[in-house]
Amino acid sequence: MFDKVLVANRGEIAIRVFRTLRELGIGAVGVYSEGDRGALHVGYADEAFLLGPTPAAESYLATDRILDAAQRAGVQAVHPGYGFLAENAAFARAVEDAGLVWIGPPPAAIELMGSKTAARTAMQQARVPIIPGTTDPVGSVDELLILGGELGYPLLIKAAAGGGGKGMEEVHDPAQAEQAFERARRQGESYFANPDVYVEKLIVDPRHVEVQVLADSHGNVIHLGERDCTIQRRHQKLVEETPSPAVDEELRQRIGAIGVEAARACGYRSAGTIEGLLTSDGDYFFMEMNTRIQVEHTVTEMVTGLDLVREQILVALGEPLSVRQEDVELRGHAIECRINAEDAAHGFLPAPARVTLYREPAGPGVRVDSGVAEGYEVSSAYDPMVAKLIVHGVDREHARRRMLRALDEFRIEGPTTLIGFHRALLSHPCFVAGETCHGVVESEELARAAELAGNSGLGNLPPLGNATSDGTVDFVRTVEVNGRRFEVRLSEPEPGWRALARRRRERVRRGGAGPGGGDAVASPMQGTILAVPVVDGDEVEAGQVICVVEAMKMENEVRAHRTGTIRSLSIEPGRSVTMGQVICTIEAD
Repeated sequence: MFDKVLVANRGEIAIRVFRTLRELGIGAVGVYSEGDRGALHVGYADEAFLLGPTPAAESYLATDRILDAAQRAGVQAVHPGYGFLAENAAFARAVEDAGLVWIGPPPAAIELMGSKTAARTAMQQARVPIIPGTTDPVGSVDELLILGGELGYPLLIKAAAGGGGKGMEEVHDPAQAEQAFERARRQGESYFANPDVYVEKLIVDPRHVEVQVLADSHGNVIHLGERDCTIQRRHQKLVEETPSPAVDEELRQRIGAIGVEAARACGYRSAGTIEGLLTSDGDYFFMEMNTRIQVEHTVTEMVTGLDLVREQILVALGEPLSVRQEDVELRGHAIECRINAEDAAHGFLPAPARVTLYREPAGPGVRVDSGVAEGYEVSSAYDPMVAKLIVHGVDREHARRRMLRALDEFRIEGPTTLIGFHRALLSHPCFVAGETCHGVVESEELARAAELAGNSGLGNLPPLGNATSDGTVDFVRTVEVNGRRFEVRLSEPEPGWRALARRRRERVRRGGAGPGGGDAVASPMQGTILAVPVVDGDEVEAGQVICVVEAMKMENEVRAHRTGTIRSLSIEPGRSVTMGQVICTIEAD
């Protein structure tokens, strides 16, 4: 057994790995950025090392400093968690070259599956079904248009080195081709340092079904059933569940076999996920492989009773898998909701802020994986996830109702979160029926329902002093009548100064008129400017993109709120922008 393991990550996944290390009697070593000095994962580790004075987003990518910390701590192995360097073959090799054990798949497997085009070729050769499209990078818009003629629209452009829903753009007609091509290449360069893209036929309204696999160095490869990750926004997952409502035992065995075959084809070892698309006709296509532990590994743990991080560690030690395929049994149903710092009522805008109140739900079948506490600052430098809420029930309906109960108990104040969105979604008829909810997740209908459901728990009672859309302020008071306790909601007119401030915040959040008056366009968030497709003097239409702002690992378009002429443009790519900062003015024609 290892004496010490360094976890090259932060937040909830670092804490998650630390917990298993402690159960195994292994010392847990953490690393942290300047901005994470007070983070929970730092205090939870047995030892923690500062990664130096680098920008927050880059600290956890500093290979030399991470390996230096590993050497100073005297660890024998490194666990990468997910994100950051988890799927970086060069980092995995650097760990091994330093004489340490890499708790993950072989670097060659990471490299092969990290190139989505090479992975598609390898799967094709292994007779694993792939989505129709290219197996080589597409180098120009002209090539993309030719593919549109051959495959038919809609198409999906994807970053060749991508993953996690980043670098994906839909093309529904030739007019969208150029903008989508450039956006996908830009995201590939920004997130993965590789602008190459490939193209697939876009399968309309499929289910996103993935297979959890485990493999050891003794030739054993098994699957642990499937996870349904269909509920997404901007191609990024929001809700995951297992088993899938659309998969029966026969189909489970078929797609499980595909997952095992795909893992064998790349010489895999450790925990990994084969991601695929399931059509309404029952066809299953390989999409990509995530060569790491997944965010949603928790639901698989709930229904199998296995600790996947423990399996990773034992496999890295050279041990065989602790379970055989015939021993795997899925018991009950599990659902995970990602509690992100996002505003679903305003297009899922990132909402970084300081957490002023934090109370986790509990009770039978409830698990929370989180890296925050009261006083913690949710930073715009990282992914917006605040916590993962996971429940387990005897069947899907039991799990759904348990999740609603847990969401009601979850209290987070400070940042706007997706608690209200999840309460609205899990109550929607499409989710109750186990459908794909195609077109519902990002709809105005669900945005309004999410806003009504509230940002925090406690049923429909808003936080103290919360302003409502009808210009009143709601207060919650506890009273007793004949010895019985009641919670009463009182409403009173919103003060004029507060109404003015609220309207200003709403305008800023929408990216419309800002502090400069009706002509001004303000940034709805703090972030980095990625692209500015306009210049001073340009004529723009209402709704036209003025700039693209990256915040919390997401691209957000700021659009013109009216038709007119761009004046006083004050931004450029690569520069930072603050929430409410005036980007330009639009002079009415």
